[in-house]
Amino acid sequence: MEFSRRRLLGAFAVGGASLALPRSMGPQAAFAQDYGGLSRTIPGFGSEGLPRPLDLAETAAGQNRFASVLLPQAQAALDRHGHAIANRDLIGLVDFSAPSKAARFYLVDMPGGQVVSTHLVAHGRGSDPANSGWVEHLSNRPGSNASCEGAFLTGQTYYGQHGRSRRLAGLDPDNDQAEARGIVIHAADYVSPAMAANQGRVGRSQGCFAVSRAEIGDVLELLGPGHLLYAVK
Repeated sequence: MEFSRRRLLGAFAVGGASLALPRSMGPQAAFAQDYGGLSRTIPGFGSEGLPRPLDLAETAAGQNRFASVLLPQAQAALDRHGHAIANRDLIGLVDFSAPSKAARFYLVDMPGGQVVSTHLVAHGRGSDPANSGWVEHLSNRPGSNASCEGAFLTGQTYYGQHGRSRRLAGLDPDNDQAEARGIVIHAADYVSPAMAANQGRVGRSQGCFAVSRAEIGDVLELLGPGHLLYAVK
């Protein structure tokens, strides 16, 4: 399978987790510190003439944050939950510190040190009550309609109200209610490059990892059962 946004990031530094931003910093300030004004200059247009979302993996700042902060945390989660995760070759990694207009869902080939593809992904309406496009807070509480962070184990696919979807089980205290809450990976009409470009954000889910209908097949095929999905803010 060929992807239009494939790139090699090279060897990742795994000792720089200390660069993580303090949680007291607001999401907009945190993103600005990491990426500056890149969201105003990078997007452009794709080969099909559609608006192209900000791809953090194509920016130097995005690669630096990925290598020094995000990937070490994901690797630590793999090591911590190695007994539960059968397939360690490819993981999903979601950066909730970035706005929803950015392609902040990475699919990562771990042995090769390669970002296979990046995707838009929604966060929960309970995490963003003002509908600003930014995650303000995370919650594991049933009924919160918020996103939660931590390590998830991917399960089997099923067909529900959003079409073919993939079940998730939370492995950490911050997301151990995910299965009971019905937190899954599914497609949604409210996630698209056009919406990200026109409104400066995509729509909100009820806490699920919602991706575009055009890309759900690729995401579900690559991130099959027994893989790690790691979300962090």
